[in-house]
Amino acid sequence: MEFLAFFVDLVLHVDRHLAELLANYGNWIYAILFLIVFCETGLVVTPFLPGDSLLFVAGALAAGGGMDPAILIGVLFAAAVLGDSLNYTIGRRFGGRISQWPDSRFFNRRALEKTHEFYERHGGKTIIIARFMPIIRTFAPFVAGMATMDYRRFLAFNVLGAALWVAPLVMAGYWFGNLPIVKNNLSLVIFGIIALSLMPLVIGWLRHRNEASRAGV
Repeated sequence: MEFLAFFVDLVLHVDRHLAELLANYGNWIYAILFLIVFCETGLVVTPFLPGDSLLFVAGALAAGGGMDPAILIGVLFAAAVLGDSLNYTIGRRFGGRISQWPDSRFFNRRALEKTHEFYERHGGKTIIIARFMPIIRTFAPFVAGMATMDYRRFLAFNVLGAALWVAPLVMAGYWFGNLPIVKNNLSLVIFGIIALSLMPLVIGWLRHRNEASRAGV
């Protein structure tokens, strides 16, 4: 329960946690943000780390003078590309073994199966689309590795997806994060970002449920 409480607090109050880290560690915040994004995208067991909201809040803090936006985007872009590349490599080398792991607190087997189904439908485009879908984002490069996608093709999708994900979200935070209406309701904005990010997953689940219901008729 303590783990769950910490996770919920981290996701819903990422603004507070990042501000504290910036105040306490100064320029080391770049390394901390790199590590968070790298782990969220690169390790199959850490899909719970904040992604979209983290980028937005980091951009807002940069607008306040705490970070250089160009360096911030460069660091996060590198973390996203390298994280996906590591995940792809893990999937290619150990995917068959890891896919047999039982469902647990640290491994979401159902999410892996859903991502595999998504990959079967969309192919390489999954690497780009998944950037905007929490949880699926973590498993997409792993599945691509399992499917032995050509690495050069994967890298092209990886780089493009990272650019489309990192830069717009960071700059959205930079431009709008410190507007009074946003700043005074930042927790609601973060919740809204999370809700929008999860919307494709919800829509997919509803479609699957409707198809299953029709098949049972």
